[in-house]
Amino acid sequence: MISYEEVINTIENKKRFGNLTGCEITKIMLERLNHPEKGLPFLHIAGTNGKGSVAAFLCSILKEAGFKTGMFTSPHLVDFRERIQINGELISKDDTYRLATKLLEMDFGVSPTMFDYCLAMALLYFKEQQCDVVILETGLGGRFDSTNAVGTPEVSVITKIGFDHMAILGNTLHQIAKEKAGIIKRGTKVVCESQDAGVEEVFTRAAQAAGAKSCKIVDTACIRIEQSENAGEQQFLAYGYEHLTMQMLGVHQYENAATAILAAEAFLEGKTDAKKIKEAVRLGIAKTKWKGRMEILSKTPFFMVDGAHNSHGVAALKESLTTLYPGEKFHFIMGVMADKDYENMIAELLPLAIDFVTVTVENSRSLSAEQLAECIRKKGIPASSKAELKEALAEVTSARRDKTIAFGSLYFIGEIEEKNGF
Repeated sequence: MISYEEVINTIENKKRFGNLTGCEITKIMLERLNHPEKGLPFLHIAGTNGKGSVAAFLCSILKEAGFKTGMFTSPHLVDFRERIQINGELISKDDTYRLATKLLEMDFGVSPTMFDYCLAMALLYFKEQQCDVVILETGLGGRFDSTNAVGTPEVSVITKIGFDHMAILGNTLHQIAKEKAGIIKRGTKVVCESQDAGVEEVFTRAAQAAGAKSCKIVDTACIRIEQSENAGEQQFLAYGYEHLTMQMLGVHQYENAATAILAAEAFLEGKTDAKKIKEAVRLGIAKTKWKGRMEILSKTPFFMVDGAHNSHGVAALKESLTTLYPGEKFHFIMGVMADKDYENMIAELLPLAIDFVTVTVENSRSLSAEQLAECIRKKGIPASSKAELKEALAEVTSARRDKTIAFGSLYFIGEIEEKNGF
């Protein structure tokens, strides 16, 4: 009999793009599966950066409000099952094996990708477990994404838009935004993070054209950041609620939290009383954790990992580091995909860098460590490449006085989470 590991390996080795768009493939699969998505209320999240964090905040808030909350995100960092969770609990290995085997044995008449199989597994599981609500994070884009086959969400959420996957989504922010806006449908409520003026207009026009029930954009001027002695370990903000505590670090998490608050309020309106909503928001924001996002793996020696994997995400990381640790410089460990804008990613962090260590990520799309190191050296900063991740991590010792930050790819952060000895 085929093992659990073999089943997961089979799914993970399915091609990245199918013979049709993800949305078309998933529609066919859902039809064959008797529409497990029917009857499930959805919150649908698209965007370039912040999707996972907003999903995590939302899941935590809705759980605290008493709703059995399914959450589908990608990619996973360490365990495949991270992609499919209910109330923060990973799907069991038995359920993963059972559902994956069922799907792999079916002939859908199309060529599902890994993502299509994962989404179908998630929807079957959420239906079986009778979830009250499901949070769906898009894989890529919005309009043609597999997740866009589930129908009209109760709330469509759009996080920060930046340059990523340009070969597929377009070369301008306007083009990319139009693809993301594809999740906005008639009858949905829309919540957006603040954007460049032209991008914001894409979403407000899309909401109006689609006949959305409402469209709210986070007003960053109303986010009040509160200072604390524990600034390097916790963050505090006010946004319609006074003194909210966050375990999530990073200046970008303030707006992610505000976005989740607006989306949760939009969903919960009329479903529970105002007092319960306020309590759920306070507890939900405070309890949210999300691996690999400005996560401190060790305090002595100081070692932080962050999933920043494009210039927009790295700019947020830079701002967060300068805010949390003013005046400090850092050792950086970097591994990146070859299709990313790594030149700009490096440029963002040069003013904060003591040096870089580069590693080749265990992924077919990875940029070689030596090529990355050479790129950094040309910019005037010391950089050395390591053949193995453990060689790079070995340099993070108690003798190191300055902080070490690893970043560049979620796949890379996943490797570190799995292999580090901290």
